[in-house]
Amino acid sequence: MLDWDNVRVFLELTRSAGLVDAAKKLGIDHSTVSRRMRKFEEQVGTQLFDRNYVGYQLTPEGHRLMEYAETMESTVFAATEELGEHNRLLSGQVRLGATEGFGAIVLAPHLAQFCGRYPHISVDLIAVPRFVSLSKREADVAISIERPLSGPYVVTKLSDYRLKLYATPAYLARHAPITSVAQLAQHPIIGYVDDLVFSSELRYMDNVAPDSLRAFRSTSVIAQYHAARAGQALAILPCFVAQQSNELVPVLDGEIDLLRAFWMVSPSERRNIARVSALWNYLRSAIELNHAYLMGETAVPSWPA
Repeated sequence: MLDWDNVRVFLELTRSAGLVDAAKKLGIDHSTVSRRMRKFEEQVGTQLFDRNYVGYQLTPEGHRLMEYAETMESTVFAATEELGEHNRLLSGQVRLGATEGFGAIVLAPHLAQFCGRYPHISVDLIAVPRFVSLSKREADVAISIERPLSGPYVVTKLSDYRLKLYATPAYLARHAPITSVAQLAQHPIIGYVDDLVFSSELRYMDNVAPDSLRAFRSTSVIAQYHAARAGQALAILPCFVAQQSNELVPVLDGEIDLLRAFWMVSPSERRNIARVSALWNYLRSAIELNHAYLMGETAVPSWPA
């Protein structure tokens, strides 16, 4: 029989940057982590890690064990919640992961309202320009621009959202009128760093303006927004980001019109915990009210009653 304590250490080591990082998260000495993993390998009868200058790398056997270990973890967590009162109480911590722009501009104000309604629930918002990993327990709920194709998750579509090409009136005044997509090749356009784009859903520059000058690029949509406001280049931005400022106006409006979607995802064993369910239901209601805001049809957000 596998010792759950060793399984827990094994999982943390697979998810951490290295031995010292795993030990810090577990609250034990790094030599203890190393010793327990060697004993764990003896217990299961196979080598789970290749130890080299890079660190601890999972062997093929380690990868196979990780699938079972994650199932054990989910079962232990579900049992702990079910046997206790935590799953029925509107209290405790919920961690929400989201893309940077949506998290900072749309979710943050609504989460403030949510916390006002549920003063015993604390919410951690992870708003980052990457996918938040549910399998690594980075969040209880994640909002993504891609729908998961597999996994033990509950998934719902939140809303579509629209992106347009924007520039400042000052930039447009300094240049000849832009009347066609072909003319964009003569203009610098702010975009993402190609080899660091975390989703194919963000690779719209290749289709809209493949020949444009890309003088400034960033992994952050917030950085792209502020750079566009400086009036030196155009940028393709979500409407809910661009409409935060009166300094940006659409270019080729109606011709460059991109649609993407937000999906809300939660691990199956966490979805029905009361505090997670409360946040899930609130976000569905709040985002449904803000469909026109996300589509660029209004610049004023709406609030659940």
